[in-house]
Amino acid sequence: MISEKITFKNSKGDELSARLQLPDSEPLAYSIFAHCFTCNKNLSAVRIICKTLTEKKIAVLSFDFTGLGDSEGDFEQTNFSSNMEDLYSAAQFLIKNYKAPSLLIGHSLGGAAVLFASAQMPSVKAIATIGAPSNPKHVAHLFHDDIDEINQSGKAIVSIGGREFTINKQFIEDIQGRNIRHILGDYQNSILILHSPQDNTVGIENAAEIYKFARHPKSFVSLNGADHLLSNKRDSEYVGNIIATWAERYL
Repeated sequence: MISEKITFKNSKGDELSARLQLPDSEPLAYSIFAHCFTCNKNLSAVRIICKTLTEKKIAVLSFDFTGLGDSEGDFEQTNFSSNMEDLYSAAQFLIKNYKAPSLLIGHSLGGAAVLFASAQMPSVKAIATIGAPSNPKHVAHLFHDDIDEINQSGKAIVSIGGREFTINKQFIEDIQGRNIRHILGDYQNSILILHSPQDNTVGIENAAEIYKFARHPKSFVSLNGADHLLSNKRDSEYVGNIIATWAERYL
């Protein structure tokens, strides 16, 4: 397996930090992994899932969204729309330097991002979501107590996962009115939904809603016993193996 540290520019010219993992032989397909809200590509679950996929001959580009991890840019000025723009930039990097991505994988809010972004990526034949919300505005519950301050002052410093982030009013406005039903109704390729019934961050009802509105071929796999961040290594390895086995049928 080959692991390369790379950078590519987003639509605003910021350099985004990425890792491209390639199998030793010709890849079955190229994929992009979108991490969870305020996370980065170095999250243990991301690294394990990407490694497992690469061992199954799927090349994976994982990257840090603007202003997170090792990427340039100001997180305070980002939103759900900029996440999608970052995904488009990642796809363009693969198209120019390797091959167009045919598989998108998204964890949590990254799962919602790949669903919406897929509408502008004709090369994508399959999508896998992990603990994804059925609507981007679900993420607002993470800073529910700060919503009034954000609306009144235009922004607020909030604590997420033990770290402080500045959330702007424009972020709140951007995630409103997003209709996953329309996106899923238009998407005609395969979707795999992975979710834990014990997920206390994004409830299992989100998976049910995504499944309801998605068209066939669609599949659901229960990650029974797993937490939202897949902190148990065995859960991450299981997710990687399931995605690789499922994707082989469609890529």
